Amino acid sequence: MTSPPSSSDSGPDSSPGSSPDSNAAELRLDERVRRWVFEQGWSSLREIQRRAITPILDGGRDVIIAAATAGGKTEAAFLPICSRLVAQPAAGVRALYVSPLKALINDQFDRLDRLCDRLDIPVHRWHGDVTASHKRELLGDPAGILLITPESLEALFVLRGTALAALFAGLAFIVVDELHSFIGSERGRQLQSLLARLELVLRRRVPRIALSATLGDMEMAAAFLRPGTALPCELIVSSSNESTQEIRLQVRGYRVAADAEDGALPAIGAHLFQVLRGKDNLIFANSRRHVEVYGDHLRRLSEQARVPNEFFPHHGSLARDLREHAEQLLKDPTVPASVVCTTTLEMGIDIGSVASIAQIGPPPSVAALRQRLGRSGRRGEPATLRVYISEVEADADNPPQDRLRPALVQTIAMVQLLMAKWCEPPDADALHLSTLVQQTLSLIAQHGGARADEAWRALCRDGAFRSVDERVFAMLLRELGRRDLLVQSADGTLLLGTRGERLVNHYTFYTAFATPEEYRLVAGASEFGSLPIAHPLSKGGTLIFAGQRWKILAVDANAKVVQLAPAPAGRAPRFDGLSAHVHDRVRQQMRTVYESADVPVFLDAGARTLLQEGRAAYAQHDLARTPFVAHDGDVTFFGWCGDRVLDTLLVQLQARGLDVERDGLALTVSDITTDVLSAHFRVLAEAPAAGHADPIAVARTIANKAAEKHHPLLSEELLALDYASSHLAIEAACRIADQTVTPAANREPACG
Repeated sequence: MTSPPSSSDSGPDSSPGSSPDSNAAELRLDERVRRWVFEQGWSSLREIQRRAITPILDGGRDVIIAAATAGGKTEAAFLPICSRLVAQPAAGVRALYVSPLKALINDQFDRLDRLCDRLDIPVHRWHGDVTASHKRELLGDPAGILLITPESLEALFVLRGTALAALFAGLAFIVVDELHSFIGSERGRQLQSLLARLELVLRRRVPRIALSATLGDMEMAAAFLRPGTALPCELIVSSSNESTQEIRLQVRGYRVAADAEDGALPAIGAHLFQVLRGKDNLIFANSRRHVEVYGDHLRRLSEQARVPNEFFPHHGSLARDLREHAEQLLKDPTVPASVVCTTTLEMGIDIGSVASIAQIGPPPSVAALRQRLGRSGRRGEPATLRVYISEVEADADNPPQDRLRPALVQTIAMVQLLMAKWCEPPDADALHLSTLVQQTLSLIAQHGGARADEAWRALCRDGAFRSVDERVFAMLLRELGRRDLLVQSADGTLLLGTRGERLVNHYTFYTAFATPEEYRLVAGASEFGSLPIAHPLSKGGTLIFAGQRWKILAVDANAKVVQLAPAPAGRAPRFDGLSAHVHDRVRQQMRTVYESADVPVFLDAGARTLLQEGRAAYAQHDLARTPFVAHDGDVTFFGWCGDRVLDTLLVQLQARGLDVERDGLALTVSDITTDVLSAHFRVLAEAPAAGHADPIAVARTIANKAAEKHHPLLSEELLALDYASSHLAIEAACRIADQTVTPAANREPACG
């Protein structure tokens, strides 16, 4: 079978033949759509494209189409959508496509325009880079397909609320691209709310079609796409790509001296330069700083070798023209290019086929690893992934977690879970009060006012914030009123206050997410650095920075300042984990790796040596039998649970007056014995029975709860409610504590 001429590689399935049922499904497509398919040179449709035709054309249900990148998901949705639109013309926008990225909208616009031009279906895009004249054209004559970001859709609600009913009068389909990127985030909750509010405007259900990479729990994805059971959901998961595709994988290990200024940069950079030149590749570096560091290093290596530079950075802070230049180089088959990037190229922007993926450091999550690997191996080629892990030299004087080689073992665990087709599920319990603030103000701006009971029904009872009851919503409204964001008229109608109008009328209002802010670290009168802090801080706790251990004297969450003083001497551990929270299942798999004798075939010689050292340290500290390791007057606790549970235990122990710090995958308690620490765990294990396991009370002790965009507008009590719902796991922490003081022979896994 031949591939289509476009670089998206969206067309035909590689499986032989088609069944009579699938042929019958294809015949349901409009004749002009089938002719367009034929002109692409496709001998048949892909499996997911055939399976999507009937449920989309029949309507009355939601559909999730899941496949690897370049698996043909866009055509799977829009071939039947376009057939339906030409068969049943109506006024207004007929299909609404929501994407997380403007660049992806631009890419999809070009692809859809080629199809829709044949069918006389207009295609419009709406985001911050689209001119006002194009937007006026759509508003004056709404029709066809509209491609938009959640933020621009929010702006339509706020600025043109009264025009929405006419604009979307004929809406037949809502398409959400890259569904997995929305799940569990503030932006995802915003999108859920906007779609629910749109159906309130139209007074009818509109089928939702989601396009996504393959997810571990498709039923949970369906629940996210439409909270509640208003419509059934058809799950269409590709069975061809992941089960038959060859994967070439290598994890490379590097040992670096503790005082090496550049760490493993020279060695990793030299290997990247050697193996990637001459081909198109993506290099994921986890942070913008590392993107710049590696991009600059690889460029300088090119200059030293007197060869053309093939390495270019790509992250959200770069100017648009620089990002687009890198994307165009990847699309150009005549010019080799390797782009060093963050998550910006993790999603489905059409960059053509890349030869391989490089990952520097442990992946942020199994889901991210799956998505990144999917960018390679298109058109029947193997998917190629190289992971580069560096560990610092460690000896008997180092804390035990350094000697466990946790970065390498975490990477091995994530790869094994990827092969087992597992990925992290979303957090279904979070209240998302920051986004509820935004949606409350947006709803009032849309209608020019709203009654409190109507707003709760629209946003909470029947909307996206179903975990928020009337009591909590009333607390939130009172707080917004106290801050002059809302006022209430004599008849009870909620209106925007003076401060609320200023907030809603500013262009920054439309985004639900906050740009991560860094805390300034201050010791006395000296400021010596800043860093983003994802884990809970409280007075009396400790912090590791620049190879030193510091005691926290105070935390100013509003000014983002942490006052520190030097803590007692001690060598700080080198592995601080990643900004993304590690799931319980990953840590459990890490323990399985430590206790196994198998050596994964994908490890190079350096990684095999590091794994051997980590397993030797695990055995030396008897971690298969005890969670405690005593060293230098401290005790380190290994619970083999995720960051959420570890953070909960940290706060609970700090509340008991202990000097505790997060050391990556473990907790270290200073100036204590194992017996005394065990006694504290026994108290935590008994807390539920004693009525002392209140997550709100625990959350009140944390200083840096205000992490989301509108958190500064909430009261301390609302912040505690929100933090407890999204960051604490009291029940799991109590189970871990119980198992910690239970004889090893009687233990069962507590996390998961």
